[in-house]
Amino acid sequence: MATPPSNKTVKVTLIKSVIGTIASHRACVRGLGLRRLNHTVEVVDTPEVRGMINKVHYLVRAEA
Repeated sequence: MATPPSNKTVKVTLIKSVIGTIASHRACVRGLGLRRLNHTVEVVDTPEVRGMINKVHYLVRAEA
């Protein structure tokens, strides 16, 4: 069963370029909706999103 949608969000900002990174890390950045440096998006705080942020922690800044 799917959990009910949460209204909690996390602000994620791309602070380092994805040039020269592993392809799966670039895919995580794109999956988060980040397109360019200093681009900020708000994403729903789910375990899947948290895992993506943890995977590319050296490229992004996350704020609650």
